[in-house]
This record gives sequence, C-alpha cells and structure tokens, in this order.
Amino acid sequence: MTPLPPFHDDLGAAFAEVWRLLEDGPALRRNAFHMPALATVDAYGHPQVRTVVLRAADPAAGTLRFHCDRRSDKAAAIAASGVAALHGYDSATKIQIRASGPATLHTDDALAEAAWAGSMAMSRVCYGADPAPGARLPSGDAYTLPDAETALTLGRPNFCAVVMAVARLEFLYLDRRGHRRAAWERADGWRGAWLAP
Repeated sequence: MTPLPPFHDDLGAAFAEVWRLLEDGPALRRNAFHMPALATVDAYGHPQVRTVVLRAADPAAGTLRFHCDRRSDKAAAIAASGVAALHGYDSATKIQIRASGPATLHTDDALAEAAWAGSMAMSRVCYGADPAPGARLPSGDAYTLPDAETALTLGRPNFCAVVMAVARLEFLYLDRRGHRRAAWERADGWRGAWLAP
C-alpha cells in the first residue's frame, strides 16, 4: 500500500504543499494547476466560470497572477467587484485547491509592462483580436488576429495582468484511508484549520 503523504496529518505541511503546487503551475504546462478555473460574478449577479492560465504564484506575498483582455467580461467583473476565485483539481494526486480574495487589474503600470514583456508572441496576438472578446459574430471565423509584429503595439492596450491577493485558501486531498480538508485565512499572517471533508 502506498504510504500516506507527509501533509496528510500535518497542517503546516499541507499549507506548504498547496503553495508548492501553485508555484509549479505556471511552469509545468501539464500540471493541473497551470490552467485553473476562474470564478467571478457578472453585472447581473450571475456566477461566471472560465479557464485561465496561472502565470505566477508568490507564496511570500500570498498572490496569484493571471492575464486577461481588458475588454473582456472577466476584466469588467473583476473591476466592478474587486474579487475573484480560482479552482484547480489534479486527478493524479487527488488534490483540489481553491483560492479567493481581492483581485486587481494592472493595465498601465510596471507590473503590466513586465508581464507583457514576458508573454509569448502567440499570447500577444490574442490581445490584438478584433472585435473584442465576447462580441457577437455573423460566423465563427468573422474576427481578425494581427501578426506577431503588429501585436506588439496593437495588443498591448488590451492586455492586463490580474493579481489576486489570496485571502482564503482551501485544500482537499482524497484518499480512501481518510480524506483531508483544510482552510487558511490571511489576517496578520495565515491561520489554518482542518475541516470536515
């Protein structure tokens, strides 16, 4: 029988494992936490969920970063509410991570510039799409994308980096010998507790 992982009954180890997995997410494309689901609330109070690419996780700052088109509904929802949530589940390790907290759009500051500079050419092209994300089209192909060179200038005004300051972090580990669930809230440091799975 496979031994239980060190975080199974150690709250501190579970917290470290959550951040390790989130830190690995941006770098490991096949990692389940590379593309978490983003949840927001739209202008009508309806929940909206979509997949984003996790670009950075900073355990020291307690932040997660992803990018979006500032013309998108998700950018509008984050700007209006100031909050967001991310969810990821890795079926191989049977670990679920949920994170929520205040989210800030960075469009014309140093953080946005650095994020844009670090973006791949194929990603920059998407921000130059015309019309804007979510616009109705007469057919599926009725939009244009700029070439990589033009995207450098055409896409940049539409690009924004989103930074979530994680206020609540939840962890669920599934194992037939006993599931483990924990949550941490940030207020003058992190405070955690085990929860019933």
